[in-house]
Amino acid sequence: MPLPSEQLTDRLQTRVRRFGRAQRWVHRSTGLLMGLCVASAACLYLSPLAELVGRRHLVVTVHEWSGLLLPAPFLLGLVSQAFRGDVRRLNRFGPHDTVWLRAALRRDRLSRRPAGKFNAGQKVYASWLAGAVLVMLGTGLLMWVTGFAPLHWRTAATFVHDWLALTLGVVLGAHIGKALADPESRRGMRTGSVDRAWAEREHPLWKVPDRKD
Repeated sequence: MPLPSEQLTDRLQTRVRRFGRAQRWVHRSTGLLMGLCVASAACLYLSPLAELVGRRHLVVTVHEWSGLLLPAPFLLGLVSQAFRGDVRRLNRFGPHDTVWLRAALRRDRLSRRPAGKFNAGQKVYASWLAGAVLVMLGTGLLMWVTGFAPLHWRTAATFVHDWLALTLGVVLGAHIGKALADPESRRGMRTGSVDRAWAEREHPLWKVPDRKD
């Protein structure tokens, strides 16, 4: 049974815009490429998966090109002013972020956790992921273009690439776990809007827009 227009208006007013199309597209595209990287790496390094999938040359090609294209969504997203604004927010670490991290490390849910549009955990994760992707890309290129680097460089690159890949898998698993534990945050990335009460509770320092649009 359809809601009366007054109730529908009230419901819309309780939601505010958090992400535009550019931010959501960058997130989804990066997630897809990262998923291809992780899945193809697993098929290359885990014998049961390698035997199940087969076609090693195709898996290697998928892994190489998904890795090379990984920075592309971010670079294309810089065309969007809204996306550039979010990048600037993620790069700014203020005193309130230190307070948030201390409370998080103590696992004290009752402590005050001040946060702007992005909390300190999201900022640390974004910075670490950006650095990890660059290192993975650099070491991957050294492993791929074998004729331009001495053997000991490629050996070191392989060591760093493999162990960082394992760490990256663990961190991505934790990121997915946090997303599954917060349906409203996940809904914000999927639809672009979040509940106003959630925004004011989880991100009290964020200047929440007056309307969804």
